[in-house]
Amino acid sequence: MALFLKPIFHEKIWGGSRLRSFGYNIPSDNIGEVWGISAHPNGSCEILNGPYQGQTLDQVWNEHRELFGDFPSKDFPLMTKIVDAKKALSVHVHPDDAYAYENEAGQYGKSECWYIVDAEKDAEIIYGLNIDTKENAIDKLNEAQYESSMFNKVKVKPGEFYFIPAGTIHSIGAGILVYETMQSSDVTYRVYDYDRENEAGHTRPLSQSKAKDVIEVSNESINISTDTEIVENHKRIQLVSNDFFTMVKWEISGTLNYMKPREFVLVSVLKGQGQVIVDGEVYTLNKGQNFILTSEDLDTIFEGDYELIVSYL
Repeated sequence: MALFLKPIFHEKIWGGSRLRSFGYNIPSDNIGEVWGISAHPNGSCEILNGPYQGQTLDQVWNEHRELFGDFPSKDFPLMTKIVDAKKALSVHVHPDDAYAYENEAGQYGKSECWYIVDAEKDAEIIYGLNIDTKENAIDKLNEAQYESSMFNKVKVKPGEFYFIPAGTIHSIGAGILVYETMQSSDVTYRVYDYDRENEAGHTRPLSQSKAKDVIEVSNESINISTDTEIVENHKRIQLVSNDFFTMVKWEISGTLNYMKPREFVLVSVLKGQGQVIVDGEVYTLNKGQNFILTSEDLDTIFEGDYELIVSYL
């Protein structure tokens, strides 16, 4: 039995209203994030169907670990969300697992990846620093040279993909809609927030001391080589696979007999509609839906014309 999940909406100072295009009944016009699959304490999704209906994902994870192959982690390890950046996000960085465990009450660190769903012309992200060493980066931060060329800015287009490891300074720019898979973490250290104020007239706090601890300077290319193959006449694009997660985009047209690659997988519908048949039970699929195929789901068939993102460990 697939576990369908109720999304959770988060208002943000930089958020907008484009998440309505996914069929979501968002509560305001400044919704920055929808957490589609989450068991995090700051927002655990409610199960919408079956014997666990009304329970939250963290509750099911803790009480029915057999649904997830008895995975040994204390916390549900992954999260998916869609980000609507009407305005630019703060420039920020996330810690790795070791730093977060020591300094954030045992939480996961946060590596994440972005699939660009939509982007206005000339929209750009910040990805990393145009600086050669961490020492020089810290000097620049101390000098508050935020508007200089220290940030590496990259223009983006729909369909592109970026992996952001922990320690990488980054930001999603204005006019971009992003699907994210990430470690289940909500730890963010703001470096710069454009001196903007919230509704109460206060600037949002920065976390520069911790940011300086965790930032990494890398000369590695930001371009990720994706792997595309045709499976039963459907396109399968492996976007990334590393120690934290694997993220695959499926473009389905017709019928696909799907075999789970792990005990449980996270699935989000980005486009189109159809159905999924799980052990003979038929579920209608529409854009914006999110669900988990558990270890008990042995026979899965996707039918229709739609695009999915499938994420797993």
